[in-house]
Amino acid sequence: MELKSHFTFSKQQRSGILLLLLLIVSLLCVYWFVDFSEEDTLDISSSEIVSMQKEIDSLRTVEIESKKPKKYPFNPNFITDYKGYVLGMTNEEIDRLLQYRKEGKWINSAADFKKVTGVSDSLLNALSPYFKFPDWVNNPKLRSDFKDYKSEKGFTEKTFSQKIDLNIATEEQLQQVSGIGEALSKRIISYREKLGGFSHDVQLYSVYGLEPSVVQRALNLFTVKTPKQITKINVNTASASDISTVPGISFEMAKKIWEFRRLREKVTTTEELAKIEGMTERKLQLIQLYLSVE
Repeated sequence: MELKSHFTFSKQQRSGILLLLLLIVSLLCVYWFVDFSEEDTLDISSSEIVSMQKEIDSLRTVEIESKKPKKYPFNPNFITDYKGYVLGMTNEEIDRLLQYRKEGKWINSAADFKKVTGVSDSLLNALSPYFKFPDWVNNPKLRSDFKDYKSEKGFTEKTFSQKIDLNIATEEQLQQVSGIGEALSKRIISYREKLGGFSHDVQLYSVYGLEPSVVQRALNLFTVKTPKQITKINVNTASASDISTVPGISFEMAKKIWEFRRLREKVTTTEELAKIEGMTERKLQLIQLYLSVE
């Protein structure tokens, strides 16, 4: 039996194999000797690219800064454990501050903060620009918003019995006071009707357009002799909306009072409200007519 060799090719097959080898060799030569790398046509040194890169870097910087904790003005008297930690204070420094506040004492300057807490000068320099105290701390004159009317020429102080009841005073009687004309006398009576009657002399300061000095002159001729009874609101349980119903108190101030009580958990005396930013002595007197701490 004759065996057929597997390596025996026809003339056409040999021609095909040769062509394939030539093709492979050609491709290998092209691969090794031809440079296929493309020239980089993007010029990163051009002004347009540089400008765009700067803008991208600027946006990246803004994004990084926006993610950092922001510092806002704050009253250092109300720093909590967490707030102190975020500000970089040690546990000991925070404890000293909290103990000082538990004693009913107040910090009224950066120097007080340094003395009480014992923070380093570097930390104090970083925090003190953000300290925000009530207006009256930096300007004690705000604690008294009226002139000394008793020094006016021809002044004679009247007794309680000589004064007219503010709740029955007429427009003509009110116009006897220097500084109160027809428009203001109508406004006083309109405000009295809105209240359902005055409960205390201090409410006269809430009449729009009445200067404190004019109110003082008026209170030498008039006083509340038949006060309207007021049902007081418990500041420790009231909401900001409840407090805003107090005549003469804006919702913004009501919110500050509510936040003040919430931070302290409980207000023990209404005098503590004097520490609220924007609270004046006169406004506190008005609030004390309507709020209690029971």
